Amino acid sequence: MATATKKTVLGPKDHGRAMTMEEFDQAIDREGYRTELIDGRVFVSPVPDAPHEWVVHWLAEALQAYSRACPSVINYVSTAARVFPVGRPGPTSAQPDIAVYNDFPVGRPFRQFNWRQIHPILVVEVLSPDNPEKDWERNVALYPFVPSIQEYWILDALGPTLTLTAYRRSGRRWRRPITVPEDGTYSPPLLPGFTLTVNAQP
Repeated sequence: MATATKKTVLGPKDHGRAMTMEEFDQAIDREGYRTELIDGRVFVSPVPDAPHEWVVHWLAEALQAYSRACPSVINYVSTAARVFPVGRPGPTSAQPDIAVYNDFPVGRPFRQFNWRQIHPILVVEVLSPDNPEKDWERNVALYPFVPSIQEYWILDALGPTLTLTAYRRSGRRWRRPITVPEDGTYSPPLLPGFTLTVNAQP
């Protein structure tokens, strides 16, 4: 009788642990945490609290509405995606808060593809008070190594007002970022006809 393989459970004590992609793929997250593999080392962060989830849900809903109206521009919005930068010093699997796709294989049986085979054109991070430098520093440097990503947005809800910072690709680098204050609007060329008012209040 075959015995089940015991999964490695990754938590705070594993932060910085060296792993291969194969080992990471076989591991699971400890409850209350989520993990990424960055340059061959485990990055552990707490699962964000409710205010973070509120902002993620607000923006994902706006993008999903646009996707339904303009499926030829984007055809899927995920809040659980994995992305795989290429050309990094070690194996890397990052998990953005939101990933937006124009090549999601919606007509293919769901067991016939995985995150490595689809490529977001936009990723979004909502700042968490536990590690805002992850999104301001690490991910600004990391996401250009995903060639399909044309824009990277950071939503900052940690201050007294909500702000959006948008990075647009220029070759292998970002152009100078655009910052949009609360109640301001942003109309990305990547999404024709989409205008976001930076205000997550109901």
